[in-house]
Amino acid sequence: MKRKLTTVYTPHAQPGFLGKGHTARPVVAVDFDQSDPFIMLMDDRLEKTDHTPVGGPHPHAGFETVTLVLAGEIGEGEHALRSGDLEMMTAGSGIVHTETISKPATMHILQLWLNLPKLERKAQPRVQRLSAAHVPFRSEDGVAVKVYSGAFAGLTSPLKNHTPLILVELKLDPYAKLESVLPANFSTFIYVIEGAAETGSGNYLLTGDQVGWLDRSALPGESELNITAGKDGARLVIYAAEPQHHEIVSHGPFIADTMEDIRQLYADYRSGRMGHIHDVPEEQQFSY
Repeated sequence: MKRKLTTVYTPHAQPGFLGKGHTARPVVAVDFDQSDPFIMLMDDRLEKTDHTPVGGPHPHAGFETVTLVLAGEIGEGEHALRSGDLEMMTAGSGIVHTETISKPATMHILQLWLNLPKLERKAQPRVQRLSAAHVPFRSEDGVAVKVYSGAFAGLTSPLKNHTPLILVELKLDPYAKLESVLPANFSTFIYVIEGAAETGSGNYLLTGDQVGWLDRSALPGESELNITAGKDGARLVIYAAEPQHHEIVSHGPFIADTMEDIRQLYADYRSGRMGHIHDVPEEQQFSY
């Protein structure tokens, strides 16, 4: 099976919740039956010029956040994420998370909400951090590949997955080509950060800030993916994950199976029964 593009669009920047200088682009802008298990992906860009703290503690439950830092830094101290780092946080049964920026900063991050398998909706919270220096990497024939999650192009990430996820960053020199394989039944999209690249069986040209969703098979197996950079090269990310095929209820910072579950999560948070991700047991904290 040769993957082909089925949906192409350009998400528009919107004012972000961090105030002046923050814009957010909703990268996942298709119905959930097409994006499953991808719930949401925001492209956050910040040009902060003052020392007023922004962000702060907030709860999550029922899914995983996957944060890739493309530029800059987020967080503070030993928990800070820097350019090229990735954090996967399993919110699961419920956790409080803090993202604070208290000084002038330039930041560009991609934060994904990834659905959990139905039987693991209330999984024990855990956090995994993959530093830029330890991301599986290969560069040859003008193509640089970083594999943050899953396996791709002969590289395998150390991250543990509840929902099988492939997350790859590619940098291609002008007219460089990549030929690789992906699971045919995985929901897959490409997001171009810089430059332009042709992809899919029809060699459609995706340009900067464009999103291209690929078709998928109903059956497992391998599929072929071809990418060719344009005249100025390209930088892009590939997200591919196994659909979970179950309905979800989304409300605020929570994902659940029913509205009754959502109400219980709010009650747990307000009563202080959700711990902080920094305080999860050591066996649930992984650094690579």
